[in-house]
Amino acid sequence: MPNKKPVRKRTTSSRQYRRRRSVHHHGLAPFQFIKKRYSKAWIVGGLAVTALYIWAFWYFFVGPTGFRWRAFYGDVKYPEGYEIHGIDISRYQGKINWDRLRSNALIDGCPLRFIIIKATEGSSKIDPNFNDNFYQAREYGFIRGAYHFWSTKSSARSQAYFFLNKVHLEEGDLPPVLDIEHKPADRSVEDFQTDVLTWLHIVEDKYHVKPIIYTYHNFKEKYLSAPVFDDYPYWIAHYYVDKVQYKGKWKFWQHTDTGVLPGIKGNVDLNIYNGSYYDLLQLTIGHEEN
Repeated sequence: MPNKKPVRKRTTSSRQYRRRRSVHHHGLAPFQFIKKRYSKAWIVGGLAVTALYIWAFWYFFVGPTGFRWRAFYGDVKYPEGYEIHGIDISRYQGKINWDRLRSNALIDGCPLRFIIIKATEGSSKIDPNFNDNFYQAREYGFIRGAYHFWSTKSSARSQAYFFLNKVHLEEGDLPPVLDIEHKPADRSVEDFQTDVLTWLHIVEDKYHVKPIIYTYHNFKEKYLSAPVFDDYPYWIAHYYVDKVQYKGKWKFWQHTDTGVLPGIKGNVDLNIYNGSYYDLLQLTIGHEEN
C-alpha cells in the first residue's frame, strides 16, 4: 500500500490573527458608535418624558392649585375661621337620608347651612336625582341652590335655556350656578369668554341676580380672569390647602371632595361660605342688596 503524503494543517500566525481582529474591530466601530449614541438619546429622551409627566401630574392633580387627587392628602382638614358650611350633591351621592342629614350632620362642630344641587348638563341632560334633592333640601330647612354643568358640545344659548326650562328657583334660593371646568379646544379664549357671558346674561335676565361661577383656581386664572367676571360671585374649587391662594374676591370655597356626613353614603364635597349667615341670606334671590 503506497504511503500517503501527510496533510499539512494550516495555521494562523499571530500576525494574521491580529490583522483580522483589527479589521473586524474597525469594521464594527461605526455601528458601535451609532448604537452607543442612540442609546444615550433614548435614555435622555425617556428621562425628559418622565420628568414632564411627573410635573404635569403634580401641577394638575397634586399641587395646591390643582383640581383634585385625594390619595396624597389623607383625611379631611377643615379651614379655620369659617362657620357657615354647606355641601354640593348630585346623583353620585345616591338616595340621601334627609332625616339623618338634618338631625346629625355637623361640619367642624357647625350645622349644615346650605346645599347646592346639580340640575342640568349641556342642553339635554338633567340629573336624575335633582327634582327630589331640590324639593327635600327646602323641606328640611336648608338654603338651597342649583347648578348647571357646562358642556363643550352645545351652545351657550341652548344650555342656558335648557337650565331655565328645568330649574325654577324661588325666593330664598341661592343664585343660579354655572359649573365650568373645560374650554373647547377649537375656541379662542376671547370667544370662550363670550360664550360664558352669553349663558350668564340669559340666566341673569330671568332672575335679576348675578349667577355664581364655579371653577377651580387654575381655570379661573387662565380663562376667566377678565375684569368682567369679577362682577359675579365666585365659588372656588381649591383642595388640600389651609387657605385660598386666589387673590381676588370669592364667596364659596369647595375645600375637599372627601367629606363624610350622616345620611349620605360615600364621600361628598364640603364647602364654606366666606361671610356670616346674615350675609348668606342677603345673597339669596329676593334678598340681595341693591
